[in-house]
Formats: sequence, structure tokens, C-alpha cells
Amino acid sequence: MNHLRRESAPITEDGWSAIEEEAKQRLSNWLAARRLVDVSSPQGWEHSAVDLGRAGTVAGAGASPEGGAVEIRLRLVLPVTEMRAPFEVSRDELDAIDRGALDADFGSLEEAARQLALAENGAIFHGLAAAGITGIAEAATHDSVPLEGDFNRYPRSVAMAVSTLQQAGVGGPYGLAISPEGYTGIVETAEHGGYPLFDHLKKILGGPIVWAPGLTDGLVVSLRGGDLLLDLGQDISIGYASHDANRVQLYFEESFTFRVVEPDAAVRLVASAGAGPG
Repeated sequence: MNHLRRESAPITEDGWSAIEEEAKQRLSNWLAARRLVDVSSPQGWEHSAVDLGRAGTVAGAGASPEGGAVEIRLRLVLPVTEMRAPFEVSRDELDAIDRGALDADFGSLEEAARQLALAENGAIFHGLAAAGITGIAEAATHDSVPLEGDFNRYPRSVAMAVSTLQQAGVGGPYGLAISPEGYTGIVETAEHGGYPLFDHLKKILGGPIVWAPGLTDGLVVSLRGGDLLLDLGQDISIGYASHDANRVQLYFEESFTFRVVEPDAAVRLVASAGAGPG
């Protein structure tokens, strides 16, 4: 038995398959940041930190027993962060799945998946100071590019961001992460002549436009690789907590950290006051 304790749950193989499939569908929709960064292979639950390849001098240390000078340095690492989001499944629904029902109610699972994804997206896009994570938006070194209220002017903003990256020697293709409000506006807008704004922006970028819950405004990032690294310990998994006669208590769990290796690889798009996606 591992730490997820799934063997102790009163859930059949069919029940677990249904739960896993529902979780996969929900998470794939919400985990926006992973579409724009490099994601490592999972290192396992025991993985505790990422080696940064650097060392710092230990303050106040240095004297050997014989009185000689000894330089003492401490290896620098970035600890992984654990995230957990609980949910529950009705035992009546589990019984229905075992009878062949295809319409099981997984409302609690859906909300937990959304909350976990928002937390991961937020850490990657905007950072998580308490965990030592600096987000893409706060690490970006270039001047931000304004987003105006008129969606027809978005190509100009995106082109300016792409040009900024190119002038900095950061190659493409490029991707656009945009808040849900901004994404909806892009999809619904057709430029003069009826050409879809979505298609125009993709041509400028050479890469995807990503619906990004948890992001404020927008980001244009390079997809050349090696600049934005999501280091996984345990990838998102489902564990068992407890149960009673009516419900089974489960949870989503993951461990990870995130690094911006090249701050020049992203440009922020910032809405003007009272305009843009928000």
C-alpha cells in the first residue's frame, strides 16, 4: 500500500475507472499553464527538491579546529510544494456506476479539479512566494505591452510582444495565454472583412492561444523550450481519505515546483484601466 491508500477505499475497478476518466477530462481543460511550459517527468512522491546547480557561502562559518580558514558553501535547492484538494463521491453513485450508469454525479470532483488547477496555474503565472516560486508574469524583464478594450487592436499588442521577444534573441514559436474573459472576446471577434481574430493571432504567434483561468490579463511566451520549467514530484493523483455509509472522501494531490530559467522569454500583456480582459 502506498501513501494514497486507494486499496482501502470501498470502490470497485469500474468505479475507479469512472472517477479517473472524469478527473482526466476536467483537469485537461483547466490545466492551462502546462500547455506553455516544459513539464518534467514525475520524480515521485519522495522527491523533495530541485537542485539549482548553485551554492551560497554560509554566514559565520569558516574556522577549522586548527584555526585555519575553511570556506563552507551550502548547495541551493528549490523545495517542491504539495497541493491537495478534497472531494467526495456518493456511494449510491458508485453503486450506479457498477450497474453500468454513464451519468454519475461527480460535482464535488469537478470543483476540486478546478480549484487545484487554478492553484497550479496561479503559481506558474503569478508565483507563490511562500513556496519560493516566482511566476512568469513577475519574472518577465521586458516592458509590458498594453491591451486595449477594442479586441480588433489585439493583433497590434500581440505583434509588439512577439517583436520584443525576437529583438531580445528569443526564438519562437510563441504562445498566448489569455484570461477567460479575453479568450471569449477573441473567439467572438471577426475583423473587418469577416476574418476570425483567433486565426489572425495564431498566424502572428506561430503557436497556440490558451484559455488560461488563474491568469490576470495575458502573457506571450516563447515555446522554443528550456526557459520555463515545471518540475514534477508526484503528478496529480487521487487518494483515499475515509468513508462512511453514504460517502467516500477522496482527494487530488500533487507535488511540484516551477522555475523561470530565462526571464526574457515572456512579455506581459496588461489591460488598460477599465479595458481589456481583466
